[in-house]
Amino acid sequence: MFFKNDNENDRSSAVARRAVPALPLRDIIVFPHMVSQLFVGREKSIAALDEAMARDKEVLLAAQKSAKTNDPTPDDVYGVGTVGTIVQLLRLADGTVKVLVEGRHRARIRRYAETRDYFLVDVEEIEEQLTDDVEVEALIRSVQSTFEVYVKLNKKVQPEVLMSVQSIDQASKLSDTIAANLPTIKLADRQNLLETPDAKQRLERLYELMQAEIEILQVEKKIRSRVKKQMEKTQKEYYLNEQMQAIQKELGGGDRDEFKSEIQEIEEKLKTKTMSEEGQSRVRKELKKLKMMHPTSAEATVVRNYIDWIIGLPWGEMTEERFDIAEAERILEEDHYGLKKCKERIVEYLAVQALTKKLKGPILCLVGPPGVGKTSIAKSIARATGRKFVRLSLGGVRDEAEIRGHRRTYIGALPGKIVQNLKKVGTNNPVFLLDEVDKMSTDFRGDPAAALLEVLDPEQNHCFNDHYLDLDYDLSNVMFITTANTLGGIPLPLQDRMEIIPLSSYTEFEKLNIAMKYLVPRHLKECGLDDVDVTVSENAVRTVTHHYTKEAGVRSLEREIASMCRKVALKVVREGKEQRLEIRGTDVPKYLGVPKYRLGKREEDDEIGLTHGLSVSDYGGDILDCEVSVVPGKGKLAITGLLEKGMEESAQAAMSYIRSRSLVLGLERDFYQKIDVHVHFPDFVRKDGPSAGVTMATSIASALTRIPVRSEVAMTGEITLRGRVMPIGGLKEKLLAAHRNGVTIVLIPKENRKDLNEVPRRVLRALRIVLVDHMDDVLRAALKHDEPEKMFGKRRLVLEYRHGELFQGRPSEEEPGPSPSEYPPPAVPVAPPGVEQPGATQ
Repeated sequence: MFFKNDNENDRSSAVARRAVPALPLRDIIVFPHMVSQLFVGREKSIAALDEAMARDKEVLLAAQKSAKTNDPTPDDVYGVGTVGTIVQLLRLADGTVKVLVEGRHRARIRRYAETRDYFLVDVEEIEEQLTDDVEVEALIRSVQSTFEVYVKLNKKVQPEVLMSVQSIDQASKLSDTIAANLPTIKLADRQNLLETPDAKQRLERLYELMQAEIEILQVEKKIRSRVKKQMEKTQKEYYLNEQMQAIQKELGGGDRDEFKSEIQEIEEKLKTKTMSEEGQSRVRKELKKLKMMHPTSAEATVVRNYIDWIIGLPWGEMTEERFDIAEAERILEEDHYGLKKCKERIVEYLAVQALTKKLKGPILCLVGPPGVGKTSIAKSIARATGRKFVRLSLGGVRDEAEIRGHRRTYIGALPGKIVQNLKKVGTNNPVFLLDEVDKMSTDFRGDPAAALLEVLDPEQNHCFNDHYLDLDYDLSNVMFITTANTLGGIPLPLQDRMEIIPLSSYTEFEKLNIAMKYLVPRHLKECGLDDVDVTVSENAVRTVTHHYTKEAGVRSLEREIASMCRKVALKVVREGKEQRLEIRGTDVPKYLGVPKYRLGKREEDDEIGLTHGLSVSDYGGDILDCEVSVVPGKGKLAITGLLEKGMEESAQAAMSYIRSRSLVLGLERDFYQKIDVHVHFPDFVRKDGPSAGVTMATSIASALTRIPVRSEVAMTGEITLRGRVMPIGGLKEKLLAAHRNGVTIVLIPKENRKDLNEVPRRVLRALRIVLVDHMDDVLRAALKHDEPEKMFGKRRLVLEYRHGELFQGRPSEEEPGPSPSEYPPPAVPVAPPGVEQPGATQ
């Protein structure tokens, strides 16, 4: 409150120094002409008030420099304050004092008296410097109008204060009154105004402070206005939504609390979920639509499921990859034996990834027969790279929607299996195995192989569009691996998008290593025999491989080993763990019963018309005997043995070659008109391929010339009408079969020399391999003729591998082949009782 009738002229112009009690104030400055209500709680301050009441009720009101100081010293109090009069003093029940003071005039502290109970100071009144001119009058008007604007913007100032200010025409009183009613200015600025004796300077400073505050208040007003509009809009939407919900509740009678909580949960997830802008926009649009629906409507369920699918996808969520090449190689070698090319490709990928930190996921296609480890190597790849693993079997899939999903217009529509599995695995860069990609089929519902064209194309799968989501989803970080048994079932455009890695069937040595290193220890542990002294010999594993399985992989081998381990476990339970068990080759029938398969073997004696060929199938290599019988007839060529068309044509080509060389072989020109030739391949197994051409030609030549074929020789190669020997495939498996069956000399096409790098060294050292490029060389080496030079002419230069080393020269005609004792016998399995022992070199 303010006293309007007090006049500065009533006071004397000079006041002598006098001692008055001092009251330090926190965060407040009392100006002259200002009435303030104070609450005093400090003992020194209460003592100072009591002393003032005992004197003339005058007290010095000075501000503390820091409000946090509880026990101020003279240095903690400003040197200029206001001398005021105590108007009213009231003691409260809690010990504090409520006091009403009125500021009278400015005063400067000259000295602090030495008192302990309260502050007693000598003060000197500060004379006001008054100036009356036109400039001051203009300044007064400007300050009053500016204060009016300030009051309109700052609602904390009461309207009565504005009326009081408008009625003041004295510069000194006006400046003090306005300064006392500016709540937003700082304490230091207030103290500065108090310490300024010139009223004109105070008005100018007040004008500056008010202008600055007005600018700030105007900005605040704009912000409040914007916020208010937004709040009004939000409140309006809330009000309308509540109205709509109330109407729907009346219509449906259901409780929407659960529905509302679901919507709130979706909104919270949307705030924290990282996804594409298209996905964010689509979810907001569908969410807005969902809010307008009744929770029990069918459409609301469809929309809610759609939103759940989008939010549930792992947008941008990556698993940290492992780039440790040595660790990856260790894991791959630990899990699988062999599969060299596949392992090298994965290690190459990791090396490039470690250098560039950015590489699109490779798309590999592992092609090979069943049981060679295509699916399991994919799991090992995931473990080696530190990624998660997910598998999708495509066997029997014939609907394109299995890959791309159904459109949302269909009842029960779902995304495709690609998106479903990505949501299931929870990461955007897994190892994704598409198993049995060659087993897909096509019908009226579409071609799933065509849908995979986009998925498996590194240039397109960064924006894969699922029919259900109808959004672009990035698959470029996924490492896709596909598996197939044959390439025939995969369309050519799909093959073109993948890096094909062929996996051949396991050789005998590889099966032996896999069984000894992985299968036997695993099944001994699974059967509880890891703490029992059980030994399975290599011969036992070979016996199981040859006489109880016939496969390219190791699945049947694993089943037989598991069966053998179970029988051993039964024996241990019955007889105790203390005994030592050793399973040898001859013991296998005791555990597995009668052998299921017989092992092919070569003949011991040199026979006319019987030649050992070499064949390869999904189950590996084997000896393929070719028998030829010549009987009187009219030139008919009979070919039997469950042969395909290609093999029959090879037999006709071989016969044509023999007819063209009839004079060299010592035959009449028209010999074929008087005889019938019957070519037969034993074993009721379907046979195909041209690689038996040289075998049939040798058997026919032997039967016609009555010259026996060497029993230690086996051969493979395609023949032309001119007698050239053409290259063949599966050389590694064929040489392994020859080695296993006791063959010591193998004739192969010269052009297959490059394939010998894949043959194990122990096999190369045990065989004499003759490289031939013409049928005459084959007959010279295979027929047991006393004078081959007379029949075939002078021998040409040939290439041979002996003891694993290349030999180039002209061998002695008297010894076309080494004696069997020159080479170490091959490792052959021990045949079970009742099965004939395969021929080994004696």
